[in-house]
Amino acid sequence: MKDIININKISEVHKVLDLQSPTHPLISVFSTKDNPNFIVHKGKYRINLYMISLKTTNNCEMVYGRNSYDFQEGSMLYTSPGQVISFEADQENSVLTDEGWTIVFHPDLIRNATLANTISEYSFFDYEVNEALHVSEKEKQILLDIVNNIKREISDNIDKHSQEIININLESLLKYSNRYYDRQFYTRTNLNKGYLIRFEKYLKEYFTSEQIVNKGLPTVQQCGEALNMSGYYLSDLLKLETGKSTKEHITLYMIEQAKTKLLGSNSSVSEIAFDFGFEYPQHFSKLFKSKTGYSPSEYRTLN
Repeated sequence: MKDIININKISEVHKVLDLQSPTHPLISVFSTKDNPNFIVHKGKYRINLYMISLKTTNNCEMVYGRNSYDFQEGSMLYTSPGQVISFEADQENSVLTDEGWTIVFHPDLIRNATLANTISEYSFFDYEVNEALHVSEKEKQILLDIVNNIKREISDNIDKHSQEIININLESLLKYSNRYYDRQFYTRTNLNKGYLIRFEKYLKEYFTSEQIVNKGLPTVQQCGEALNMSGYYLSDLLKLETGKSTKEHITLYMIEQAKTKLLGSNSSVSEIAFDFGFEYPQHFSKLFKSKTGYSPSEYRTLN
């Protein structure tokens, strides 16, 4: 496979897909009907742009993140700048259909908009492909209406108001996507409970292994990988099911283990801190006090 091809501009996306030159330098909306004969050639592409795609057929094989993915019918994919997408073979007229669409936009488009400060909150931009959003027919139409608003602004009305209106519509698109992801979490609640059990088991095994001493507290990404999902997806799943993020769960689990050690052993506070992988005991003490209201020594004395 060839070296990674960097895509830095909207015009470079159009060149790869053999589309006409873009009307707007910072954003583009397109589908197969814009070029029914286009081919995406086999290779790795680092797309340094935001991309949102709706796929309506089931014939595109790609690799994104750690997983191979068939980009199922009715699914949506969100990528942020710097992510790499690989195609294992040439994709002839298969990435999109007439009903499907893709929006790509440059980070500069939102620099002066409120979206610049909030886009990091849409964690689905960092999900793995197997965590894609699956939308209903009704949801597809709602999203398509917004996409068409953006497309009209790009093609018909470029003036001093265009960028603001485009950004407002992009934000609406992301807010609806957030709603639909929440719906997807809720409809998979039984599956999610299975993940909760596996997550709790992972924490128990991790904290009783040598990893806790050698590597310190597990990272959010480590926990996600242990459950075959991205750390971002796991955090959102846990937040919805329990009200606490992955990081909060890890910290609270450690605090409960620390309480047991403080009351059930004669180990010093420093020894307990080292047992949890803390290089500096004062960091452990500060974290413990922030969660319990007492320093480790005070907690031991009071109890």
